[in-house]
Amino acid sequence: MAVKIRLARHGAKKKPIYRVVVADAHSPRDGRYIEQVGRYNPNTEPSEITLDLEKVEKWIANGAQPTDTVKRLIEAAKKAQ
Repeated sequence: MAVKIRLARHGAKKKPIYRVVVADAHSPRDGRYIEQVGRYNPNTEPSEITLDLEKVEKWIANGAQPTDTVKRLIEAAKKAQ
């Protein structure tokens, strides 16, 4: 089973809020996921990034592949700590 760490879109029209989730690569974007590991709100200034870095590192160690956007969010969260 290919596992990815990716964004799932929620929120109102034109005001998205994203959940950072660990999901099977074949499941739909907003569909079923294995675990939620964070949130991303691009509507605030500056953007709000909340990640559980321990869970993220555990999933990456177990073979989950983060998407390009999630890689940038992880790096930004590490810099903020």
